[in-house]
Amino acid sequence: QVQLVESGGGLAQPGGSLRLSCVVSGTILKIYSMGWYRQNPGKEREFVAVITSIGTTLYEDSVKGRFTISRDDAKNMVYLQMNRLQPEDTAVYYCNADVIQSPEDKDTSNHWGQGTQVTVSS
Repeated sequence: QVQLVESGGGLAQPGGSLRLSCVVSGTILKIYSMGWYRQNPGKEREFVAVITSIGTTLYEDSVKGRFTISRDDAKNMVYLQMNRLQPEDTAVYYCNADVIQSPEDKDTSNHWGQGTQVTVSS
């Protein structure tokens, strides 16, 4: 009932930039926090950045000053601008959202996208 679709991944050179986008669709009354996580094979999924419904942002230490998360509530979208990319940023990036789907919901439901591959290599 709620779908998240990421786009914008690909290959970038060290020092380069990419912009990830994620659109949230389906039965949605309100979207609260929206975030980005990343995962490499054999490793746990790790937090990258989050933005709350009032625009408060939080970043993982290694991406501070390089990545910027933003959202467009009119379009139900969240973005991740990634600058000064490093090979260590290579991973599958996942979009995440906390959603209220109906007035009867007593709490948010959490949803994930399918992921988009980011590869940083020369």
